[in-house]
Amino acid sequence: MKFHSICLIIFSFVILSCNGQTSKNVKTIEAKAFAEKIKETPNPQILDVRTPEEFASDHIDNAKNVNWLGNTFLTDAEKFDKSKPVFVYCKSGGRSQKAAEKLSELGFTTIYQLDGGILKWDAAGLSKPSDKTIGMCSPEYAELLNSNKKVLINFYAEWCAPCKKMAPYILQMQKDLANNVTIIRLNADENKTLMAELKISELPTLLLYENAAVKWKHSGFISEDDLKKQLQ
Repeated sequence: MKFHSICLIIFSFVILSCNGQTSKNVKTIEAKAFAEKIKETPNPQILDVRTPEEFASDHIDNAKNVNWLGNTFLTDAEKFDKSKPVFVYCKSGGRSQKAAEKLSELGFTTIYQLDGGILKWDAAGLSKPSDKTIGMCSPEYAELLNSNKKVLINFYAEWCAPCKKMAPYILQMQKDLANNVTIIRLNADENKTLMAELKISELPTLLLYENAAVKWKHSGFISEDDLKKQLQ
């Protein structure tokens, strides 16, 4: 019994020590604070851990692409100075969190992770202004809402885990509820202009319209049963 108690204490100490190490090195901060920290830091090391395709479409100024999903993340990360602050971000925060934890294991001493990823960065108005329309424009979107039925818009992304989990039953609802609800799925990566105009900073996001007015909004995972209740 005594031996068991000692083991439990040692195990708890190890877990707390590991958690403390991570929280000490990794600081998750919101977009405006992230931008300020970059501005205050001479020659900031900014790591965009998205795919090269995502990086090419848009990225924070002076960021370097170090793809978390690629085969060279570790060797690419080792090229940066571990004694200086490093800024890490992805699309919504999932990949950057894992990357930040790995950077801490590699010996980086100060790691700033962008809370909510570049979606939150865009929503905070920190991206460069652009006159280019990417994807659907506002008049086209308004036309989708011009219906005598309820309209459910589902903003999703192929890389988004909860989006993937929800996709099968949302696609089934498109067929089963077609007489009462028009369900439209829009790829967030292909409709960046709408994302910015509607200030959508999380995925998945669901918007339920009635007579072209928003009646309900939800961000994040929702179960099939709970979604059906909203559509009744």
